[in-house]
Amino acid sequence: MHTSSIQNYQLLIKQLLFTPIANNPNQEIIYKNNFRMTYAQFHKRVCKLANVLTKLGVKKGDTVAIMDYDSHRYLECYFAIPMIGAVMHMVNIRLSPEQILYTIDHAQDDILLIHHDFIPILEQIRGRVDTINNYVLIADGNEATQSIIPFTGEYEQLLEKADDKFDFPDFDENTRATTFYTTGTTGMPKGVYFTHRQLVLHTMGALLSLSSYAEHANFNQNDVYMPITPMFHVHAWGIPYMATFMGVKQVYPGKYIPDVLLDLIQKEGVTFSHCVPTILHMLLNSPKINEVDLSRWKVIIGGASLSPALAIAGLNKGIDMFSGYGMSETCPILSLARLNKETLAKSYEEQVKIRTKTGTPLGLVEMRIIDEEANEVAHDGESTGEIVVRAPWLTAGYLKDQKNSENLWRGGYLHTGDVANCDELRYFKITDRAKDIIKVGGEWVSSLELEDIIHQHPSVFEVAVIATPDEKWGERPLALVVSKVEDKKTLEKEIIAHAKEVIKNGLVARESMLLRVHFVDEIDKTSVGKTDKKTLREKYQNIFS
Repeated sequence: MHTSSIQNYQLLIKQLLFTPIANNPNQEIIYKNNFRMTYAQFHKRVCKLANVLTKLGVKKGDTVAIMDYDSHRYLECYFAIPMIGAVMHMVNIRLSPEQILYTIDHAQDDILLIHHDFIPILEQIRGRVDTINNYVLIADGNEATQSIIPFTGEYEQLLEKADDKFDFPDFDENTRATTFYTTGTTGMPKGVYFTHRQLVLHTMGALLSLSSYAEHANFNQNDVYMPITPMFHVHAWGIPYMATFMGVKQVYPGKYIPDVLLDLIQKEGVTFSHCVPTILHMLLNSPKINEVDLSRWKVIIGGASLSPALAIAGLNKGIDMFSGYGMSETCPILSLARLNKETLAKSYEEQVKIRTKTGTPLGLVEMRIIDEEANEVAHDGESTGEIVVRAPWLTAGYLKDQKNSENLWRGGYLHTGDVANCDELRYFKITDRAKDIIKVGGEWVSSLELEDIIHQHPSVFEVAVIATPDEKWGERPLALVVSKVEDKKTLEKEIIAHAKEVIKNGLVARESMLLRVHFVDEIDKTSVGKTDKKTLREKYQNIFS
């Protein structure tokens, strides 16, 4: 056989749908208590959506944006949009209206599919949106819609009229498939993007790791999957692609309401999920928690560190929980904290030492810890440095941002900004963050933006905002303030009121509402006169405990 005759097989997202591990046409995909369909029907709906989009003028390279809760519709978008060669923009509905406007314009969205609940956000910014040609309404029921938005049609009604067959083309596997925006320390959110090849390889690599442990937390075809991480957030960690490729039963919960989530876990027999610690904390504190059998539920905890106390609380309810680690820039999964047979035989107190670690790298992930001279540190469980990584599914950079892209990939490795150690068994553990940003319930809050806001008050002499541990939210922002006045009680109220006013105007993330204030005589500085946030975190981390 001549080399020229060998097929050049492209790794495209359509292969995850049309060449799955198991063909389960009668398996179910469920949305809350509203909608049930089989995989066979799902395939037809993906084709219908592709026909709707192309009829609206979407062509290869165009960008289709979505603002929706976790739903079967979102899953249809995960496939139909990139499979026609377009780019799926997963709009972060938790950003402020101003940030959402920026991301829509920056991504140059051509069409927006938007849930009825988010119309008020769109109405705030609509007059300043320059790129969108068509708006498609997503309605869960018979919501009355009186809006200034000129909708082209409603999602289900458009699908109902569309053909259920579509010939999805082949194209270069390095074609961009998705984009979304991640907040950082300063400025507007930065766009990250992934190709078909990267998403397929991430699906394969992560699925192999998740299914390779027989002892616990194994993701397999007998599982029932429900995400509790927003589908706009790094493809819900990429697990909907894995679940579809395996042909497992999938349950999509819509808006996160504790009783609804627990009802679905019980009613549909959910066995595999992933969430941030805040969501798990919310569920464990629900009055309904004791009515639900959680002994078959396996949960990856990521987005923020899993505390030992929360891990033990979950284990006591029978939940097989463990940490996962990644970033928006890494597609995202880099490592998982898995336990071997010997560790599982130990007490919960011993198990959580492993379950709460950052974990061991997935296959094909090169993960190193380096010092300031780029030398790898010893794997002794004590020596620390920055985590840098290489893998075939990492973002090539930030969209339209060459400077930050070059900085992200300096030295040929992606720099995470996370400080960690590694033991002799290759278990990584994050000990600090190089970036001074705060993660509230899995969402980033910029300490520098909050400092700028607070500094605007005339009675504030100096301010530093740091993260403090919080059992429910993972972290909360704490403003350490040096005051110019004696009446600190009144000043505290004024600072919080001022910050809330700025937040209400949509200039910073809503999670900033959880701001707390503490007055100090002085703020610690480094030898070169910079604010020493590491010392401040050490000094004030237990101030509210």
